[in-house]
Amino acid sequence: MRIGVDLGGTKIEAAALDGNDAIVARRRVATPVDDYEATIGAIVALVEGLEADYDERGSVGAGIPGALSPETGLVKNANSTCLIGHPLDRDLSEALKRPVRVANDANCFALSEAIDGAASGAVSVFGVILGTGVGGGFVVDGELLAGAQAIAGEWGHNPMPGLLEEEWTDRRCYCGRLNCIETFLSGPALAADHLRRGGDQLTTEEIAERARAGDEGAGASVRRHAERLARALATVVNVVDPEVIVLGGGVSNIAALYELVPPLLAEHVFSDTCQTKVVRAQHGDSSGVRGAAWLWRADEVESALTR
Repeated sequence: MRIGVDLGGTKIEAAALDGNDAIVARRRVATPVDDYEATIGAIVALVEGLEADYDERGSVGAGIPGALSPETGLVKNANSTCLIGHPLDRDLSEALKRPVRVANDANCFALSEAIDGAASGAVSVFGVILGTGVGGGFVVDGELLAGAQAIAGEWGHNPMPGLLEEEWTDRRCYCGRLNCIETFLSGPALAADHLRRGGDQLTTEEIAERARAGDEGAGASVRRHAERLARALATVVNVVDPEVIVLGGGVSNIAALYELVPPLLAEHVFSDTCQTKVVRAQHGDSSGVRGAAWLWRADEVESALTR
């Protein structure tokens, strides 16, 4: 059995996968607020609860909103700031009495969708999270590419390319930089843009629903978002040229994006054609825990249960 943990800012979810990679049990709790020790305790309780449900021990992989520094082994770049500066993998390993693998949550998402999700069969896959934040992960031949700094795929903290005159207002990102892609393409960024253009205070889901119903202002907000998404994704295509881009997170549920983005993407890609597919995640909210479980291959589970 393989167990995956998806550690988010508001919830922690854990799921157990059987030998056929089917989810056989899952649990979820609210994420403790700004409390590292309580977060460790919550993850341990989830894992032990799943093992009691299924009456079997499992390997454990965890996806987090950040990364482990190759230099120090400590968490960095996490928007859940209580994790920063802690050796999360070592602390979880000690608490669970087995090795634990930790990776960026967007990397876990990309791995899940590349192995048996919406991009199954593709050699190169870029997985994108468009939610509270914007992240990404890159998978080649079924293997994650973490990078020398363990930040491969972090396109959300590059500057938004090709700023239009109407976009020349400094947007401060939580990372301290100005005008990160995340400040334009996250769910909160879409809602703020809609409000800034004279719309109502709405959620991403409400904007999408109004756009589907023919609301002119909501439709314009979705089209602006699609153009910005295409502009930003083109920089990824120009660098790594993936076969498939898989979208996840709340913004990925806007169906119009899959019609609007591909032709717009082609306008910005440095090529005579753009064959890269842009698709919605197959496993939805389950991709995070599934990808975290996949951090251990099936043939590694036995070794993962020994210290």
